[in-house]
Amino acid sequence: MSDADVTQIAAQTMMVAAKVAAPILLTALLVGFLISLFQAATQIQEQTLSFVPKIICVAIALLVTGNWVLAELVSFTQSLFDQLPALLDRT
Repeated sequence: MSDADVTQIAAQTMMVAAKVAAPILLTALLVGFLISLFQAATQIQEQTLSFVPKIICVAIALLVTGNWVLAELVSFTQSLFDQLPALLDRT
């Protein structure tokens, strides 16, 4: 296995991690932004007002995208295992 192979696998891993994390992170970002706008407009500075809706929306996002996330991770893992014999033969 060469340095280029390791770099390629690391880049693929980071891309899959970004794709898998994006729906959850974007949901939390959007809900947090909307709640902060609401808090700024009403001057209500309650901590649970920002935490509870974010948790609920992230849980809903996990339920909605969970099947896709699992499919992406399984597909990536299978492709890594498929590449393994070819990577080991290059030594």
